[in-house]
Amino acid sequence: MTMQHQNLIAIDIHTHAEVSCWNPFDNYGEAYDRAADKYFGSDRRPTIEETVAYYRERQLGLVMFTVDTESHMGRRRIPNEEIAQAARENSDMMMAFASIDPHKGKFGAREAERLIKEEGIKGFKFHPTAQGCHPYDRMAWPIYEVINAHKLPAIFHTGHSGIGSGMRCGGGLRLAYSNPMHLDDVAIDWPDMQIVMAHPSFPWQDEAISVALHKPNVWMDLSGWSPKYFPKNLIQYANTLLKDRVLFGSDFPLITPDRWMKDFEVAGFKPEVMPGILKGNAVRLLGLS
Repeated sequence: MTMQHQNLIAIDIHTHAEVSCWNPFDNYGEAYDRAADKYFGSDRRPTIEETVAYYRERQLGLVMFTVDTESHMGRRRIPNEEIAQAARENSDMMMAFASIDPHKGKFGAREAERLIKEEGIKGFKFHPTAQGCHPYDRMAWPIYEVINAHKLPAIFHTGHSGIGSGMRCGGGLRLAYSNPMHLDDVAIDWPDMQIVMAHPSFPWQDEAISVALHKPNVWMDLSGWSPKYFPKNLIQYANTLLKDRVLFGSDFPLITPDRWMKDFEVAGFKPEVMPGILKGNAVRLLGLS
């Protein structure tokens, strides 16, 4: 079964798996969690099952993923297969994206191929800052080749990162890797990979808008911020030239869709573009139409 988007109010393109029920407990790097909790004012860590129940109750679709930072941060990732299984069991309202550390190179490409063919993975998530990898680094190219060959979307974190914020040396994480202008090169060389720039890209919002305007395989999601804090130029272009490539995302559990959608109603978006942002554009991106 594919996602039954006709029965959903909206599709949240950006939610996180925070707790594994498969892996043994591992609190390595817990200082990053505490710093993120302080930054976002939230310490929610629901299981995958709890998150699915939350979204089903609200008639919302969701895309869920983990972030594989095993090489750079030493943190055990939540299994991509665990998220994929949940998506298969809730296929009427959930899709699974995978995350593979770019440092895994060709072996990561083999995993990507297997996850697509055997687990039903529908896209991928990268976090250049947390993964310690420039988006155009050659080590990531084999994974991009697989995604491009299957014409799937890939979400890239852009802009400031709550991970590491306030820690000594920012936890050793480099913000510059998440400048959205770096994705311009990626968009050129892998034109069949739909690139989603995650979050309002502070302090590089102009760069993100420029890349999206110039490259038709580049999209923007609006996760990680309450819409009432969105930059004015982001709302301007979401209302006009980019209205067909802007996507609702919350960053759950750090921000709830309840709060996001409430603030979205009064943030200055035109009524005629709101249905596309909330669901219609995601339906096209995810191949549901």
